[in-house]
This record gives sequence, structure tokens and C-alpha cells, in this order.
Amino acid sequence: MNHDRIKDKLTEKFGPDTLQFETILDQMSVGVPSDKILNICTYLRDDPELQFDLLSFVGGVDYYPSSPRFELVYQIYSVSNVQRMRIKTRIDESDGSPACIESVYPVWKTADWHERETSEMFGIVFKNHPDPRKLLLPDEWRVHPLRKDFPLFGTQEDTPDLPS
Repeated sequence: MNHDRIKDKLTEKFGPDTLQFETILDQMSVGVPSDKILNICTYLRDDPELQFDLLSFVGGVDYYPSSPRFELVYQIYSVSNVQRMRIKTRIDESDGSPACIESVYPVWKTADWHERETSEMFGIVFKNHPDPRKLLLPDEWRVHPLRKDFPLFGTQEDTPDLPS
């Protein structure tokens, strides 16, 4: 399936002003509003022509001090169409609350550990995730090591032997 067909189907379904398309190194990337992430992902999986049935990666990017601060990147794949695609969305913290987005676990079960890792590393909350426990860091740590404002040499919490 070519990129123009994917773009046409998404634009027809969600409107021309909702999505931002780009192609880099022959891979399509679509920017979506964060409040539509679940609907768009469900459509990409369920549409009989598109069939993006595999989520292979979820990761974050911290653009601190810009706003919105975080970008989430979802790498998806259609096995039947042998087609890759990237979905990007931007989210921000607000009023001292962490950045928050709906989990895509109901669409792709492989989101489980990807979202848990991204949550741990960036402090992003995935709403309605079935198992938000930490995956990599000790439970008592309250730091998020991949954030741009994380101290270069760590914190007392993660390196208790450092002098205060």
C-alpha cells in the first residue's frame, strides 16, 4: 500500500486539519492530536485495507523547555501489507500534574512493556494501562532518568553515595 492511500484514508476518516503527514527515508509518519490517539490507532488496526496489526515500539522524546514538552512515538507494522508507519503525538505537563495520555494497550497488547518503560523513564502517565508497575527502576525511585532536566550525574535517590 502506498503512502498516498494511507494519507487519503486517514484524512477522509479524521479530517484534513487533524493530522500532519511527513515521509522520511521512505517511511510515513503521521502527527496526531493526543486526545485522538486511541481512535486513530484503533482505526489503523481495524481498517481491512490498512491492517496495522503490530505495535513494535513506543518511546518518548523530551523537548524541554519547549511546550508541549513530550513527544510520544509509536512504531507500527502491517504484517499483511509489509508496511511500517510511525505515529507521533505531543503532550505536556499541566499545573504540576504529569503528562498524561490514553494507553494503546486495548489496541495492541505489545504496548504493555513499552508504555511501562516510557512511563518510568519520562514520568508520562498512560491512562487505563492494566499494569502500571515499574519495569526497570526500583519501586522507591521517583526520578525519571531520560528527562532533559535530570541531573547529569544523577541524584541522591539514584546514587546515594554522592556527596550532598
